[in-house]
Amino acid sequence: MHTGTFTRRQAAGLFVAASMMPKAVMANAGFEAWRADFRARAVAAGVPSDALNMLDEARFLPKVVALDNTPAETTKSLGDYIASAVSPQRIKAGQVVMARYPTLLGRIEQKYGVAREVIVAIWGMESSFGAVRGSVPVLSTLASLAYEGRRRALFENELMAALQILALGDTTPAQLTGSYAGAMGHTQFMPTSFLRYAVDFNRDGQRNIWADDPTDALASTAAFLRAKGWRQGQPWAYEVQLPKGFNLAHTGRVYARRLRDWAQIGVMHASGKKLSGPDAGALILPAGPTGPVFMVFDNFHVLKSYNYADSYAIGVGHLSDRLAGGAPIAAKFPGNPWGMTTAERQELQKRLNALGFKAGRPDGVIGEMGRAAIRSYETARGVPVTGVPSRDLLVALR
Repeated sequence: MHTGTFTRRQAAGLFVAASMMPKAVMANAGFEAWRADFRARAVAAGVPSDALNMLDEARFLPKVVALDNTPAETTKSLGDYIASAVSPQRIKAGQVVMARYPTLLGRIEQKYGVAREVIVAIWGMESSFGAVRGSVPVLSTLASLAYEGRRRALFENELMAALQILALGDTTPAQLTGSYAGAMGHTQFMPTSFLRYAVDFNRDGQRNIWADDPTDALASTAAFLRAKGWRQGQPWAYEVQLPKGFNLAHTGRVYARRLRDWAQIGVMHASGKKLSGPDAGALILPAGPTGPVFMVFDNFHVLKSYNYADSYAIGVGHLSDRLAGGAPIAAKFPGNPWGMTTAERQELQKRLNALGFKAGRPDGVIGEMGRAAIRSYETARGVPVTGVPSRDLLVALR
């Protein structure tokens, strides 16, 4: 439930560096001024003094800020991201933990209506099944990111929640560790999500997502997904084939149709099977029209509530399918999505942004936000609305 990945070696290095570095080096006047201001606001918000005193141990960690700017969901191509997320090793490891915890996963599945493969897939994506939970002090992480200021309101809110977690007694300052983004435990809950959705599934009096025992963490993940609208028995998505000459303007999450309507215009399963069922789905082209095409359903959006990147939702969803015995993705990932280089896609986003059409961060990943910006631009110009990125469009924008 975070915006990037963080290796155990990086986490250990940050922790050691933070613990060994003199306070005078770690601190700076700006950080201390920010902390004093934040402390006053936390007092006004009702955070107990015992918890606030723990904030005094927080240190500014510059490397945390640097790592927050390079999330794997945007620094890797989708093909590389999926190859890593759903590697043979991760599939095998997921099968091992499913065999190790059949009773626990069955109880969670029965209570929350979320398939065990989905819970295990998130566990694998977030912490390699508990092996890499993060060892960076959460208070220092969140304070550093709040002080840095790029997303100050977000991380100040998370820091306030972390202090409340300590006040509630679910864990101790020494155990309150996590990733460079402040995500915690087996399934990497942010503090605000912990306060809202974490559960004491083993009934020991604590919602302990940090312990070696994954019980509370896995159940909390299922509780989160159910609260976000998970529909039991519905797929997150499946791969499909488009008919020759298909109008790409009909793709995108905003264009949901009933499966029978898609079937009537020639859309079918990647296996060649006819689409059927009562649900409505939308077509997404995460790597452009020459890459895999997915029919996504409501559960896809629920996965995105855990991490908003399409690549993450596809990674979790596909890993859960493989753990359930499903087939690999059939279509190949193109080297240049939409027939454009990364630099060209980034330029397209920059030029749309400069004209006031919000295409998102110019990272070369043109998803739903970028396609919506293209539709808005096309509408403003009075040309056919497609939402399709292309070199021709880039030339028109120059």
